[in-house]
Amino acid sequence: MRISSKLVGVGVLALMTGCSSLPSLSSLNPFSKPKTEQPAALVELKGTMAVRTAWKLDIGKAGSTSFSPALAGNTVVVAGGDGDIARVDAASGKQLWRTKAGTELSAGVGTDGNLIVVGGAKGTVLAFDMDGNKLWTSQLSSEILSAPVVGQGIVVARSLDNRIVGLDAKTGEKKWTVQRTSPALTLRTSPGMLINGSDVIIAQPAGRLSSFILATGAPRWDLEVGVARGATELERVTDIGGAPVLFEGEVCAVSYQGRVGCFDAANGSVKWTRDLSSEVGVAVDQRFVFAPDDKGALFAFNRDTGSNAWKNDKLAFRRLSTPVSYGRAVAVGDYQGIVHFLSREDGSFLARAATDGSAVIGTPLVAGSHLIFQTQNGTVAAIAVE
Repeated sequence: MRISSKLVGVGVLALMTGCSSLPSLSSLNPFSKPKTEQPAALVELKGTMAVRTAWKLDIGKAGSTSFSPALAGNTVVVAGGDGDIARVDAASGKQLWRTKAGTELSAGVGTDGNLIVVGGAKGTVLAFDMDGNKLWTSQLSSEILSAPVVGQGIVVARSLDNRIVGLDAKTGEKKWTVQRTSPALTLRTSPGMLINGSDVIIAQPAGRLSSFILATGAPRWDLEVGVARGATELERVTDIGGAPVLFEGEVCAVSYQGRVGCFDAANGSVKWTRDLSSEVGVAVDQRFVFAPDDKGALFAFNRDTGSNAWKNDKLAFRRLSTPVSYGRAVAVGDYQGIVHFLSREDGSFLARAATDGSAVIGTPLVAGSHLIFQTQNGTVAAIAVE
């Protein structure tokens, strides 16, 4: 999520959540002078690739949290902060159903194609069937910012106090709980989770990535993506802000004030890492790992070696979203809801598309020939690449 310039008091949040969180990535030091960097102006673009908006849907504003669409077969499931959940046809945008959770939401969406799970603003996990019928609710210890995930009959949810819970997918009953410690300061972001066969891989505070056995919550491996540096707690903040990505047996991730890298998903061994600071996640394809840094530059790294393939810094300070790779392009949204399409080979601009004028949030989704983006104001936009 994007954040104001205030630093949340350590003592207050320690009482509330068990650790402190910083409400801002844009201005972490409250004693420093205000930043004067202006977002790069967009130059006129003569597009060399045809893109168009295939359909749009309003699901409700995200508020101060972040939501990502989820793919279920040939449909897309989306949720908004006001509590609306909808399932739409990915090709046409036709709404198959729409329901209300009965509470404000703070995280979503997770699905395995049989169950839909979201996080409620007051720490509840809510489960629905694929027709939108509510099945169960389970209460967690604190606020949920990360989208729950489903696999092997288990729903995994993580609360802000870094308590990870495995729930029975049929009943919502708690099967296991893992409590991990957090540093004195953490970023108020939505570190992601993903299912890897019989395991779940979870991004955690302090730049750590951990794998747990789904059935029991037993640890499989744990590693550092970002290595804390600096003399103060503020300088040592190195949380993973976006979702890790699984690709061909490797998991890739990036951290704030840390590193980007790829690791063996089975045992956590390091394949490669490079220094990078990012507030959002990565995109991965057969050849490249794409990651924007916190200054608005988009990098492409060779997936096999981690060597730098190219860098585009023409979107400086435009608060880039998690990118997505599709065909010959990599697409990334910005704070004005504009989606930029760049060549995956050299980073040159190919096309541009607008959404609703508010920031693109969460992790974009590939659904057939469409790329699905969700904005802070609640627009879900499907952009067709032709």
